[in-house]
Amino acid sequence: MRRGRPAPRRTQRQLAQPRGASETELKKRTLTNLYNASPTWLENAHKQLDEAVFAAYGWPLDLTDEGILQNLLALNLERSKPEQESSIKLGDHD
Repeated sequence: MRRGRPAPRRTQRQLAQPRGASETELKKRTLTNLYNASPTWLENAHKQLDEAVFAAYGWPLDLTDEGILQNLLALNLERSKPEQESSIKLGDHD
């Protein structure tokens, strides 16, 4: 590689199918195998995503699964109120 020039960007296909990889190696590249291997970088990515979502909703990081479901249900019910109110108004004019 020459100095001063950035390395060429690799496409998704090149990343997924590196040169020299055998057909057998490529067939092992599945999401199931990736999650079963549970690499540290994937765990870190999930943790960062969880933290970003919790921050966006203003939720504490130690929220349990049950707490998450309760909060999501409350948000869903709150957001469905305008739909319910508009359908009631439409029904009144029939």
